[in-house]
Amino acid sequence: MRFLVVFLVLLISCSGSTEQKSKVDIYTEKGILLLGNGTEPSGIDPHLATGVPEHKILLALLEGLVVFNPKNNGVLPGVAEDWSVSDDGLSYTFIFNPDAKWTNGDSVKPEHFVYSWERILSSDLGAQYADMLYVIKNAENFHKGQIKLPDTTLTTTNGSKLLTITTRTEHDLSIGNIISLDGFSDTGGISAENLNQTFSILSVPSTRTFTVSSNINAEKNAISSAATLMKPFNDFNKVGVSAIENKLVVTLENPTPYFLNILTHYSTWPVHPETVEKYGGMISRNNQWTRVDNFVGNGPFKLESWEINKALRVSRNDLYWGNSANKINGIEFIPIDNELTQDRLFRSGGIHLANTVPTEKINRYRDERPNELNEHNYFGTYYYRINTNIYPLNNINFRKALSLAIDRELIVKSILKGNQKISYSFTPPDENGYNPKTKLDFNPIKAKEFLEKSGYDVNNPPLEILYNTSEGHQKIAQAIQEMWKKNLGLNVVLTNVDWKVYLTRETQGEFDISRAGWIGDYPDPFTFLDMMVTNRGNNKTGWSNSEFDNILKNAASQISTSDRYNLYEKAEKILIDELPVIPLYTYTRTYLLSQRVKNWQNNILDTNPYQFLSLE
Repeated sequence: MRFLVVFLVLLISCSGSTEQKSKVDIYTEKGILLLGNGTEPSGIDPHLATGVPEHKILLALLEGLVVFNPKNNGVLPGVAEDWSVSDDGLSYTFIFNPDAKWTNGDSVKPEHFVYSWERILSSDLGAQYADMLYVIKNAENFHKGQIKLPDTTLTTTNGSKLLTITTRTEHDLSIGNIISLDGFSDTGGISAENLNQTFSILSVPSTRTFTVSSNINAEKNAISSAATLMKPFNDFNKVGVSAIENKLVVTLENPTPYFLNILTHYSTWPVHPETVEKYGGMISRNNQWTRVDNFVGNGPFKLESWEINKALRVSRNDLYWGNSANKINGIEFIPIDNELTQDRLFRSGGIHLANTVPTEKINRYRDERPNELNEHNYFGTYYYRINTNIYPLNNINFRKALSLAIDRELIVKSILKGNQKISYSFTPPDENGYNPKTKLDFNPIKAKEFLEKSGYDVNNPPLEILYNTSEGHQKIAQAIQEMWKKNLGLNVVLTNVDWKVYLTRETQGEFDISRAGWIGDYPDPFTFLDMMVTNRGNNKTGWSNSEFDNILKNAASQISTSDRYNLYEKAEKILIDELPVIPLYTYTRTYLLSQRVKNWQNNILDTNPYQFLSLE
């Protein structure tokens, strides 16, 4: 009996001693947030990044002029501690926080934003998000190389020592503008001994005559044209952004009520000029500045380590101006493509946040762990992107056949378990009253009629649906593959690739149909519709419609929300009529969040700046 009692005591003692804390418990005590971040990020250059996984990381490492306010979808001070707007809504003046620092100790200056915005707008960089800054005066012209040299003439007589340069037009010229004659002394043996190397525009047109030490024969190409003499006019000085002491002044093309919201997007955030120049230069896409040992940021955290396919780690940035309010010491971003793996990791206490929930487990979480399940409206659309540059997808009747053959209700109810909402438009309804009247029907009979109108032979080689690794994407692709086979007789193959390959193939146009999802960059419908304007960086469909483009251009100049929304709806109708994209459903954000995470705010952009969070 005594032996049994001792045995039970030992058993109980051993049982208690082997009880272990979860990783979440241990890391919470350390103040480190563990985030399931979906796929491995393609990079952390804010001017080249294009996806949600990248955004989540950049939110920790960099900061723009303002910060997204998760409580009301507005903005809070960032690098700019204050700002003002002119009465006409065209000019914004941002006053910089003197305590804003880079992780190397340098102050964050207005000139850094000038450099950064010139970088993303430089066409040689090939940034897909360059159009985010098109609201700024001349930004689009600069990006497209349309700030041109003024028309000029050279006047000289054979054997003369006089050179006359005349500007004939007013294109992008202003009184006082300085024109440089760089390289003049190296042309045809001409000396600059008696020549001023620069002159200013006194009037338009402007004529200036110079005396040079050598005879000039322009007719024999001693000087080929004024363009060889003058400073290129496609320069950033013509773009509506300037640094004045501790202020950044931004001039817009038109009043843009949501301009401050645009500035919360990572494409508008700064890079450290000296670091970028040191490791490759402004327009290098292979710049090494984002490597762990090289990275210089200005966000609430600094880059600590990056193990590919394992974890990217950041730690508290002690130089961050708002660091006194930051309650978190570090974050681990863990790439997990598989939904079930992420779910198991969350349930076992391996991560604080799982960014997705297996559809078949949503109801179980609702019943058993409702405090950990987060569900809310999400400003995003899941759709199929169509390559309209290739046959038969360049045929509008064929695209209509594809859309009409999709049973969206079945996808939402049977595959997504009713957790999302059927899309009837490309742009989801917003919280300010935008609710387009477009309709996307399921009608197999009409689908076959449009297929016949297209003249397509179902015996042609199969179409390809491209998607990145995800069980959810796969299930939807399989369902649509079956629908198109059943309702249209089409043969479809499915191609599953990793995130980086997927992005590359889309960018290069190497796809027939690709799955896509678009989350609003800021809380205005323009963030969806503008993407489909001709030649926009994220319009990877090849589709172009001048009427659509003009409507949106007109909308951009409307101050009234109702006037702007009316124009948006007209543009939306064109998009749904021609279907370069086929919307499937509007997102409802569903994810798992540990109760150890405090101050988390549900919002339509699913953005929570980490410096506002705490762990308990």
